[in-house]
Amino acid sequence: MTRPLPPGSWLGMMGGGQLGRMFCMAAHSLGYRVCVLDPGAHSPAGEVAERHLRADYLDESALTEMAALCRAVSTEFENVPADALARLARDCRVTPGADAVRIAQDRIAEKRFIESCGVPVAPYRAIRRPADLEDIDASLLPGILKVARLGYDGKGQARVASLPEAIAALQAFSPAAGSGAAKPQAGGEAAAFVSCVLEKQLDLAMEISVIVARTHDGRRATFPISQNVHRDGILAVSTVPAPIDEALAGDARAAASTLAEHLQYVGVLCVEFFVLADGRLLVNEMAPRPHNSGHYSIEAAVTSQFEQQARVMAGLPLGDTRLLAPAVMLNILGDAWFTSGTRQEPDWAAVLAHPGAKLHLYGKQEPRPGRKMGHVTVLAATAAQARAEAGAIAPLIAQRPQ
Repeated sequence: MTRPLPPGSWLGMMGGGQLGRMFCMAAHSLGYRVCVLDPGAHSPAGEVAERHLRADYLDESALTEMAALCRAVSTEFENVPADALARLARDCRVTPGADAVRIAQDRIAEKRFIESCGVPVAPYRAIRRPADLEDIDASLLPGILKVARLGYDGKGQARVASLPEAIAALQAFSPAAGSGAAKPQAGGEAAAFVSCVLEKQLDLAMEISVIVARTHDGRRATFPISQNVHRDGILAVSTVPAPIDEALAGDARAAASTLAEHLQYVGVLCVEFFVLADGRLLVNEMAPRPHNSGHYSIEAAVTSQFEQQARVMAGLPLGDTRLLAPAVMLNILGDAWFTSGTRQEPDWAAVLAHPGAKLHLYGKQEPRPGRKMGHVTVLAATAAQARAEAGAIAPLIAQRPQ
C-alpha cells in the first residue's frame, strides 16, 4: 500500500461486536465503507456496516468475498482464527497479521514472546499436562490458574492457594475445553484437560494499559496511559491520565513499543501492565486490537483508537493522540437492567443530566449479568472533577466507582 485508500473504499472487519461497531462509525467519518464478517444474526457491528457477511470465520466463500471486496481487513477480537487472517492476507492487506494474532491467542506463547523481548512478566509455569502441577515451585502459590486459550473477561481463571486447589481448578476447566482441549500426548497419555498458565499472585498497586498504533512503515504513536480497575475479571473503570509518574509512564510506553516492534505489528495494540506495590512494572497480557480501556479516546483524545485503526488500514498518517481532558470511563454491564429484581431499562436521562457524561450503548438486544452493554465516559476540567462526576453516575448503572 503505497498510497492512501481513497474515500469510498471498502475496509473489512472480522468480528461483529461493539469494538467493530465503534470502528465502523470511525471509518464512516473518514468516508470508508465497511464489510463485517460475523456469524451472529444480530451483530452490533453488522447492523451499522454497509455489508454483513453472516458466516463462520473460516467459511471459504465468505473469506473469498471479503478479500475481493476489501482493500484492507482487521479484527476486533483476538479469537478470530489466525488461519482466516492468513487466508485473507493472500489477497488483501491484513492488520494485524496472523502471526501476531497467533501469539496473543495463547497465553503460553504470549508470555514466552514477551520474555524474549526482554520485557518482564509475572512468575509463571506453563501447565500442559497434569504432571506439570505436581512439581510446581511452591513460590507460585497462591496464584491464578488461567486457561491458555479462549479466556476473556475473567472467564477461565481461578485463584488457587494450594496444589489441591490448582488440581481441582484444572479439572473444572477441562470438561468445558471443547476444541481447545489438549490432544493425546505421545506415549498414549490421555490429555482430557486444557493447557493453562499458573501465574503467581502478586501484590499490586494498580493495573494500567498502553495502546500503541504502528503503521506499515514502522511509525508509532501511543495513547495516554489508563489506570484500570477490574471486578470479577471484567474491566469496570478506566481513569485517564493514570496517576503515575512520568518515569513509570515512559517505561510502560517503551515496553509497549518494544513489543510492537518485535511483533512487526501493524494496527492498534493494547498492552496491559501490573504495577507492583514495590514499583516494578510487569506485562500482564496483550490484545491485538482496540481495547475497552481505550474507549475514553472517542471524546477525550484528538484521535480515537478506532479512527487510528482505520487510518492504519487505509495507509493514512497516524492521528494526534493528545489528551483533551481528564476522563473516567465506566462500563455498563447487563446487571444495570436488573437492579430491582426484574428487567427494567436504566434511567439514561439521569445519566446524561450529569455534565461531561457521554453515553455509548452497543445495540445488544438482550442484557445479561456480566455482559458489556455500553459505557459512559465522563470528561471534566480536572481528574478530581471527573472522578467525582463518575462517582455520582455509577449507582445509576449498577456500578461503583474506584
